[in-house]
Amino acid sequence: MISIRSARPDDAPRLLEIYSYYVRNTAISFEYEVPGEDEFRGRIEKTLEKYPYLVLEEDGVIEGYCYAGVFKARAAYDRSCEVSIYVDKDSRGRGYGRMLYSELEKELLKRGMLNMYACIADPVVPDEYLDRSSELFHEKEGFAKVGEFHRCGIKFGRFYNMIWMEKILAVN
Repeated sequence: MISIRSARPDDAPRLLEIYSYYVRNTAISFEYEVPGEDEFRGRIEKTLEKYPYLVLEEDGVIEGYCYAGVFKARAAYDRSCEVSIYVDKDSRGRGYGRMLYSELEKELLKRGMLNMYACIADPVVPDEYLDRSSELFHEKEGFAKVGEFHRCGIKFGRFYNMIWMEKILAVN
């Protein structure tokens, strides 16, 4: 059975297990080191103060998570947020990302959010650390590419671009 619920700080070990793969093996995250469990728990707690942080469980096992956060730290941007999503590396392609984003959008609308932004690592040339699957996933979810920064991130000794994608949830 699949269910989606709000994350809890005690989910940190499993969420960190999912995230650590992306830090160690991909350029999807530009972090070089896997954060510690206490730091990761603190990130969850800080996010939950203002934004939704959701986990997807199948048969009681967390298979993915997503959350929203500050887009820009000015009151004028309070109706916009940045979103992130991670699915267990062995569970991709099962529709979990779509389910998570669908629930996240509902929660964001309840909280008065109008715009979602995703900051996505993008390869200069696809390689073994990064392809364009995140961009394609977000495109399928209704996001549009609105900006690109060139060769702004370095990981594994290679330069990567960063793109911004936007989804308008509601016009107020």
